[in-house]
Amino acid sequence: MVSKKHNSTVLDKITITSDIRSLDKETLKILANEVRNEMIKSVSQTGGHLGAGLGVVELTVALHYVFNTPYDRLIFDVGHQSYPHKILTGRRNKMKSLRQEKGLSGFTKRAESEYDPFGAAHASTSISAALGMAAAAELNNEDRRSIAVIGDGAMTAGMAYEAMNNAGSMKLPLIVILNDNDMSIAPPVGAMSAYLSKLISSSSYRSLREVASQVAKRLPKPLANTAKKAEEYARGIVTGGTLFEELGFYYIGPIDGHNLDHLIPILKNIRDKKEQGPVLVHVVTHKGHGYIPAEQSSDKFHGVSKFNIVTGTQKKNKNAPPSYTNIFADTLIKIAKKDKKIVAITAAMPSGTGLDKFEKIFPNRFFDVGIAEQHAVTFAAGLAAEGMKPFAAIYSTFLQRAYDQIVHDVAIQKLPVRFAIDRAGLVGADGATHAGSFDIAYLANIPKMVLMAAADENELRRMVITAAAINDRPSAFRYPRGASIGLKLDSEVKPLTIGKGRIIKNGKKICILSFGARLYESIKAAEILSTENYNITIADARFCKPLDKQLIKKLISNHEILITIEEGVIGGFGSHVMQYITDNNLLLNNSKMQSIVFPDKFIDQATPESMYKMAKMDSISIVNKIKSLLK
Repeated sequence: MVSKKHNSTVLDKITITSDIRSLDKETLKILANEVRNEMIKSVSQTGGHLGAGLGVVELTVALHYVFNTPYDRLIFDVGHQSYPHKILTGRRNKMKSLRQEKGLSGFTKRAESEYDPFGAAHASTSISAALGMAAAAELNNEDRRSIAVIGDGAMTAGMAYEAMNNAGSMKLPLIVILNDNDMSIAPPVGAMSAYLSKLISSSSYRSLREVASQVAKRLPKPLANTAKKAEEYARGIVTGGTLFEELGFYYIGPIDGHNLDHLIPILKNIRDKKEQGPVLVHVVTHKGHGYIPAEQSSDKFHGVSKFNIVTGTQKKNKNAPPSYTNIFADTLIKIAKKDKKIVAITAAMPSGTGLDKFEKIFPNRFFDVGIAEQHAVTFAAGLAAEGMKPFAAIYSTFLQRAYDQIVHDVAIQKLPVRFAIDRAGLVGADGATHAGSFDIAYLANIPKMVLMAAADENELRRMVITAAAINDRPSAFRYPRGASIGLKLDSEVKPLTIGKGRIIKNGKKICILSFGARLYESIKAAEILSTENYNITIADARFCKPLDKQLIKKLISNHEILITIEEGVIGGFGSHVMQYITDNNLLLNNSKMQSIVFPDKFIDQATPESMYKMAKMDSISIVNKIKSLLK
């Protein structure tokens, strides 16, 4: 349990990482406890990713103690676990600004600190980046170390193995720390394992048989009778390293990642043994370690809102309407009960996509493929090719990683994979790396793709049902993060007519054609302008592809100003509308058309409301846009 006292003694003296290297081991243990308390205190006030960081406190202290950071490059995969690293690298006083506007990023970020040599937020990039840095160090004749800290979850992605395969052939002094916090097997991680790992990592080690002779001296006589038996025992302990050794890595572990007495001597041996090529150190940790509420939580407090430190109770708005994610999941479950061909796929985000609910009811029709979006898409294509109806629920920002598979494996073959695109648009505290900014542009240019965007919860339900009925081509529907509008759910849900939008409000002179969740901000803008005697038409496109050409033709012919708005970058819905209008010479001499899209920049973390103001997509900005056009 976290201490109630947060008055640090050792941590107060740490301003740069060289201060850590002046401490003795017992003081390092005190420092680790203080870092853990500091992290719990900070995240309780801001929310964020807690469990992963708690699990790597001792490992982070050990790495900064042993290696010469920031000269040595320390790269955290994804960055969920980087909060202790931030506390130790001069950002402790800024932790209260974590994930807030103009505050610290929730991930590592090059622009934030020299101790963040590589920014991250998507998984499985660390080994590739660290290998590139190791290659650069060799080319520049620099004696620096490159260390990648990657979790066992991120090791499910193909990119990690591509990097390791490359590293094994290059023989550079790359160090990969495999942070194993969800072990599928239970190898020994006690004193004997630590002793063996220390022995193997030392410069005196030459062969497994040499290790065997040393191990034999410490084993009971029945096991120590022959060097062969000792060798078998040693190999049994490190059997998890076989795969990594085949990839060309020198495997060490498993090691107790919460034991500084085990970690430090092994890391020192590796640091000083430069001729061995790439090394993988298998470290076993526990998410939420040292904080009882996190340890007892099913997700180990992976992502949390503000919480009570003593009880661990998170502060949530109980009166908020259901999230779009839950609306999607509930609708999919409802139609899956009637159609046994419907299956659901996620890439390591069952709770994030709401599909954990689907899994409980249809365990045999649910597939979590790990952090492997490329595989998820082609796996879904295989299911579709055999007559199943796959729904691949993937965040917009993560679906970017599988674009080739969408084109090559799905679209060209006209396979009816249904893409449920969660977290479309700006997402708040996770910032630019998690914003769903590009999916409209990158999906709308694919031939025969059906692309929808939900304006509210009832529209989302209709789109799920519509996608289920499309059996001759791929389809996608996008929806935002967070709470829905709060509308009463329709008792009967019918599929949409493909490529048909709707008029929400009839007006004159000015029309706003919305694609997606900015519809209600557009309605607010119209209400504001109505007080100044402007009567504005509001339409919901529903589809970017195929376009509702009849609707567009009607709107452009009956209004002087047509404004499209979408939660995406240039090249999306507005571009397609403009292409249709210009191709058909529909723009009259006295008429205008403009698109409201995301600005040509990455927007840092803030509240979603603030981010949309920055993007000039809130109701007031829409009003100002219309007034400027009227001038």
